Amino acid sequence: MRRPVEPDAMKSSFLRAGHLPTLFCAFLYFDISFMVWVMLGPLGVLIAKDLHLQPAQKGLMVATPVLAGAVIRFINGFLVDRFKAKAVGLFMQCVVIAGLLGFWIEGIHSFEQILQLGVILGVAGASFAIALPLASYWYPPEHQGTALGIAGAGNSGTVFAALFAPLLGVMFGWRNVLGLAALPLLIVLFVFARFARNSPNSPLPKSLADYFKVLAARDAWWLMFFYSVTFGGFVGLSSFLPIYFHDQYGLPAITAGYFTAACVFTGSFLRPVGGWIADHLGGLRALTAVYLIVAAALFTASVGIPQAHVALLVFVTCMGALGMGNGAVFQLVPQRFGREVGVMTGLVGMMGGVGGFYLAASLGYAKQFAGTYALGFGAFAGLAVLALAAVTAVRGHWRRSWSVEPALAEVRL
Repeated sequence: MRRPVEPDAMKSSFLRAGHLPTLFCAFLYFDISFMVWVMLGPLGVLIAKDLHLQPAQKGLMVATPVLAGAVIRFINGFLVDRFKAKAVGLFMQCVVIAGLLGFWIEGIHSFEQILQLGVILGVAGASFAIALPLASYWYPPEHQGTALGIAGAGNSGTVFAALFAPLLGVMFGWRNVLGLAALPLLIVLFVFARFARNSPNSPLPKSLADYFKVLAARDAWWLMFFYSVTFGGFVGLSSFLPIYFHDQYGLPAITAGYFTAACVFTGSFLRPVGGWIADHLGGLRALTAVYLIVAAALFTASVGIPQAHVALLVFVTCMGALGMGNGAVFQLVPQRFGREVGVMTGLVGMMGGVGGFYLAASLGYAKQFAGTYALGFGAFAGLAVLALAAVTAVRGHWRRSWSVEPALAEVRL
């Protein structure tokens, strides 16, 4: 448990509290990696037409990078703890670049090859477990929500994927987009290597037993569940909305990408806002509003929305709430697990990816076997309701146990 923050520390300036070049590098690395991670979604309309994919295959195509990213995030959390965030980030970036160039040169001609590419893209998605500890270890508790909100705003990379991937796919062919995507990754690799620094406050490596000790804490499982809904909803929708807007409303691939970009931009922009609100009003208070909005929006989608522009408004609202929820959850993580941020980032991020895999895959299967997306949206709305009930259930216990100063606990929770 972290010690209460002294009043003077609470007044310290955010700009002087940490290391801004590293925070920028964490954001940039996260941003471009996320752009690559979800690129199969915006390209999905073109890929599905070329490879003659069924609805369930479309869902699995965009869900595979999400699941792979979830598993590799846990591995990255372990590696960051052992070898520091910068070294792990450089290595994983090289793996993604080599994989993209390899598939671009060899070509992709089957559904199985798309799934293999999805695993490589999952390595990019696992950047979450590198960028957030890299930033977090530089900042004191009172600035965690803001710092992790800024670093986590790398979710905005999904905006670039939605905006440019369909357009480039139409212009040059979707297979050539793989080679083009390696170019910004190479630029970020240089910037990251040059300017990112590991914090001197990085904790010492932990034994494998320490990882199981974290899992023995009930609070860890609650945080993992909360993030499986907020981030799972965000990345699941980011990946699947281009296909949804195309199949449900007949929008061209590029227009569907623009609609998705609007939704993703809102969620990405509001993630640091969610962290800031959580710092000032409390993470659990923020999550209460988040889950109410998400449940209402997804229930509306499950009932059916007749017009595309109305659906756009509903999903912009939903994604904005999910983005704020992502920031709120990661305001809570370092409060409870201050010296285990690396492993908790991996575990919480892993469950976020699992939630995203479930949402994207369930939407594809719902469409193929029920002829509608209603069941997929309705089930995830139910998960948001469960999360809302869980937030209400744990609030009192967390306020009593997380800090020896009730007033401070009130502010944070």
